[in-house]
Amino acid sequence: MIDVLVVDDDFHVAGINERYVSRVPGFRVVGRAHDAASAFAAVQRGGIDLVLLDHYLPDESGLCLTRRLRREGPDVDVIMVTADNRPASVQEALRAGVLQYIVKPFTFEALRGKLEGYAQLRAALGDTALDQDKIDRVLGTLRAAAAVGHMPKGYTERTAELIRQIVCRAGGPVSAHEVSAQARVSRSTAQRYLKYLEEQGRLRLTLKYGDSGRPEHHYSTA
Repeated sequence: MIDVLVVDDDFHVAGINERYVSRVPGFRVVGRAHDAASAFAAVQRGGIDLVLLDHYLPDESGLCLTRRLRREGPDVDVIMVTADNRPASVQEALRAGVLQYIVKPFTFEALRGKLEGYAQLRAALGDTALDQDKIDRVLGTLRAAAAVGHMPKGYTERTAELIRQIVCRAGGPVSAHEVSAQARVSRSTAQRYLKYLEEQGRLRLTLKYGDSGRPEHHYSTA
């Protein structure tokens, strides 16, 4: 279980964010804070893996708090949530060690994608050793999460998530034909979504060669 501290100066927004986080399997909110001092004290007490951090706080900016946490510890990961969409602010946050940057207002689906990408990152980094392919896929989870909530025209996140879940439950590589049957969509639709999810780093593509010598695309969890 990944323990999350929700930090926002707006009590109402903090409550919404807490409910969003609690809806994502594998995550639980263990505390809320409405200013930087309370957030820093909560992290110092321990038991927190991830801080969902508002940038605009009454006593100190979220960015300054992030830098202070990096200097003084303990180690926690930070996802910044803010209405500030200026390129310089995003760059500054990334340099400070923020893993993800979410611009308000955001949907549950957008936050869920980022949290799921973060969970995959933590799981991958728990391995004893990483080869280059694994490292590329680990970094791909963050790139994929950044794209969630901005689906290409003609795609829906609901269908994408349905197809991803079918592949996850399969327990091994599956073909577009198998996915289309379970999702009750056409094979061409299944292929489009599988290709999209693979390009976003949310699924992994492997080729299986049959008697004809032509490769068949199979997909599994990234």
